Amino acid sequence: MSALAAAGKVPSWLSASMLMFGMASCEGSMDRKLAAILAADVVGYSALMERDETGTFERLTAMRKALIEPEITKRRGCIFKLMGDGLLAEFGSAVDAVECAVSVQRALNERNAKVPQNERLELRIGLNLGEVIVDGEDRYGEGVNVSARLQQLADPGGICISGKVVREVEKTLAFGFESMGEQQVKNITEPITVHRLVQEGTSPETRLARPPALPNRPSIAVLAFENMSGDPEQEYFADGLVEDVITNLSKIPSLFVIARNSTFAYKHKAIDVRQIARELGVRYVLEGSIRRSANRLRITAQLIEGRDATHIWADRFEGAAEDIFDLQDQLTERIVGTLEPTIRRAEIERARRKRPGSLDAYDFFLRALPHSYANTPAESDEALRLLREALRLDPDYACAHGYAAWGYEQRFLRGGFHPEDRAAALRHAHAALATGRDDPQALCLGAFVHATITHGYERSINALDRALMLDGNSSLAYGLSAMVHMFNETYDQSRDHAFKALRLSPLDPMNYHSYLALAWVSLFTSQFEDAVKYSALGIQVNPGFSILHASLVASYANLDRLEAARAAAGRLLQVAPGWTIGEFVRMDVVRPQLMNGLALALRKAGLPE
Repeated sequence: MSALAAAGKVPSWLSASMLMFGMASCEGSMDRKLAAILAADVVGYSALMERDETGTFERLTAMRKALIEPEITKRRGCIFKLMGDGLLAEFGSAVDAVECAVSVQRALNERNAKVPQNERLELRIGLNLGEVIVDGEDRYGEGVNVSARLQQLADPGGICISGKVVREVEKTLAFGFESMGEQQVKNITEPITVHRLVQEGTSPETRLARPPALPNRPSIAVLAFENMSGDPEQEYFADGLVEDVITNLSKIPSLFVIARNSTFAYKHKAIDVRQIARELGVRYVLEGSIRRSANRLRITAQLIEGRDATHIWADRFEGAAEDIFDLQDQLTERIVGTLEPTIRRAEIERARRKRPGSLDAYDFFLRALPHSYANTPAESDEALRLLREALRLDPDYACAHGYAAWGYEQRFLRGGFHPEDRAAALRHAHAALATGRDDPQALCLGAFVHATITHGYERSINALDRALMLDGNSSLAYGLSAMVHMFNETYDQSRDHAFKALRLSPLDPMNYHSYLALAWVSLFTSQFEDAVKYSALGIQVNPGFSILHASLVASYANLDRLEAARAAAGRLLQVAPGWTIGEFVRMDVVRPQLMNGLALALRKAGLPE
């Protein structure tokens, strides 16, 4: 049991043990106050008890009586909760709390140097300054919970301190404080600014070996896949697969990917994924296994959020083993193509949970994405509001420029054709292309908007090709490339790229672009049954996208299925009540003859001019 059990009541046997140890207690009635809270916990307590229950208990009792309790009393603190392997103490001063923690760790370090290895006890200590609820002799609230979470982040023999405590004591105490950055911890909504207290005698090598802070973008470690086949040849296949996955993920600028040498150090070791995530400084961990049965290979993969070891995504991939290297390429492509949008969804949810006052440019960008994906005039307004905030904080944010360009393009084409929206769309498109030359997402969005508004297809296709060269597993780049090739009437390329996007990421919220490209290619090549199919599939992905509804109407009308066309027209007008054929034709996204052909079909369904 750890100090995190603070949320519960102390059992009667623990209350008795507190009396036995002669612990000082806190007094008070139900109230709130600001306090410095110290959380301490014995490292590896369960294993120590399993090896030597009586001896461990006696050593822990002696340590508390002779070392911990006197130091807390000396620094004017009091223990308000005692657990089997830890305690929580309150101090009126952050300075007293820090000095107490340092004194305890120094004394314990000296004590451990004099006893055999198997008799040593080590503590982790966390310190926080915050408001607590006083309930008799107990203390509750976020001030207590945060200190317990900080204790979990500390190294054995170490002390982790919140940013609030550091600000309070750094000008008073001569200790060093090493930033761990912002850490997201269990059951605490906002990230906590965390520092390690650097104690005397800490070697540079030890400090460098400490867990790194989380980077300011999605971070992932891909572990070696487990070979479940008992066949050494499959081990090579699994290792090669993981290497390819790491290489391809590394091409995505929005991801921070741990190198192979670091992740393979955990191979064949049974280590908690939370520990791996902490040691490598990543938010997500991908693990998996490989199994061969007859001439089939089965790969399972799962993406885990490292803080709480919660599963974000899991899937199974199978293929014939005849050509093992082709299979490896296919599996790599599918895993990487699925991971990027999955992580993006998880990051969006994380940004939604943050308090508005703590949002940075990346958070505003993430919050804008669902509104951008919806692709309706009203949602575009909200997306642009959030993107403007992101660009205010980071004017050179290439991806934010790309999505802003797309938002203004949406407003221009389906929000009244205002010249200022057209100008803003092109301005942000050019910024995305200029500042995002090595960012596939920024490139493909800038290229798409440029193609839609100016019909400069050659330049746009060149930018899209560069995006695909940088990240050959980007479903977004393939989907938007399918659209631009459709505009350009290079229909074979449009189909190929649309199918590639759908194969890479079947559940991507942007897939309606691929379906729209396939639907219009089918319409323009008189394959109207296919046009119905792809229009309907696109509507399933984005029911509010009026252009797909118009595509379905035109497809039915060209098949002379006028009843179905009129029903589809009714759904179109529900989605976009002010929609007219004239406004649709005015979008001018393909050459006039093709737009007029679509308009002719739409008139058959009785849609308003």
